[in-house]
Amino acid sequence: MPVLSHTANAVIQPIEWHRASIHGHKIHYATRGTGRTLGSTLLLLHGGGDSGERSFARQLDLFSESHHIVAPDQVGQGRTPDVPQPLTYMGMMDDTAALLQHLHLAHVDVVGFSDGGILALMLAVRHPELVRRLVISGVNIAPEGLNPGDLDQLRVTQNPQPKTIDEKLAHLWATSPTEAELNLAMLARIRQPVLVISGDRDAITLEHTLTIFHALPHAELCVLPGTDHATFSGRAEWLNPIIDAFLSRLIG
Repeated sequence: MPVLSHTANAVIQPIEWHRASIHGHKIHYATRGTGRTLGSTLLLLHGGGDSGERSFARQLDLFSESHHIVAPDQVGQGRTPDVPQPLTYMGMMDDTAALLQHLHLAHVDVVGFSDGGILALMLAVRHPELVRRLVISGVNIAPEGLNPGDLDQLRVTQNPQPKTIDEKLAHLWATSPTEAELNLAMLARIRQPVLVISGDRDAITLEHTLTIFHALPHAELCVLPGTDHATFSGRAEWLNPIIDAFLSRLIG
């Protein structure tokens, strides 16, 4: 499936970088595109240890044609400095919600990869007024959603008192999301349309992905064949038209 042809003729907007003081620390975020006048804002939430600029490098050109993109870097990741506190999904979700409120944005479309998809679901549960619809890929709602061998390795090697961002990420993945952060009952309360994406060889088990899909009242499922966790970077030629069609669809 080819990438949509109109991208080749588009005027590509530059990425602009900004900083905001959120909860007493600095959050760096990128913006791109003129879609604020053409359509909705698109919030891009990156994978763990990455940044919006890198996680969605193969989507930015297409999505910035029809959306105003906001892509924050979470604490200790990308351009955002680390903080002394532990890294938690709840903390990152609170930062993301506060950034949207700081920018006076609501009813945004959210695309989240891996950790970013977890944040997207948490945002929809706790701040439904901020979210219009969601695209999530490679998402788990408990550590047990990871492939068993990967989870065992994380739990053996992770530092229970992490200090570096790599240690904090490993500890986060081995212990979270907790049931208080995400569970099936919370997913059942999400009323927004959700596109659930997985590779058939993902780091998240297909059984866990299907459990998430079935719990969401208004979900669609996309399983990519021969594909690992890196759906956005590895299968952009398949995925971009699917996501573009989902985000372009009128909501009844």
